[in-house]
Amino acid sequence: HVRLVESGGGLVQPGGSLRLACAGSGDTFSTLAMGWFRQAPVPGKEPELLAAISGTGESTYYSKSVKGRFTASKDNAKNTLYLQMNSLKPEDTADYYCAAFQFFHEVWSVNRSVSWGQGTQVTVSS
Repeated sequence: HVRLVESGGGLVQPGGSLRLACAGSGDTFSTLAMGWFRQAPVPGKEPELLAAISGTGESTYYSKSVKGRFTASKDNAKNTLYLQMNSLKPEDTADYYCAAFQFFHEVWSVNRSVSWGQGTQVTVSS
């Protein structure tokens, strides 16, 4: 079982940047596909998939809402997943989570995850 711990959230002004990190434990991290999700503080709202990355990092996917602004990367030597977030907007305010999946195509199915982090809060406000 891989344990995931996110970091890097905080308060940033509109147009600013943040880099989130997701540190994984165990020796299977390099084989796992990963996803970055966010959940806005709206009751009943499902987590939104923002970015997906394959185990090797060769394949990526970005949602329309973040494409061109966010970049996911995976450093398997450090067992760490990153999300570089640029040109942040107030509507990016949410709790951000990383999650691990056995296969890349499973990242779109939240209930197929093998592990979730505890989340890190991002607030975009002036």
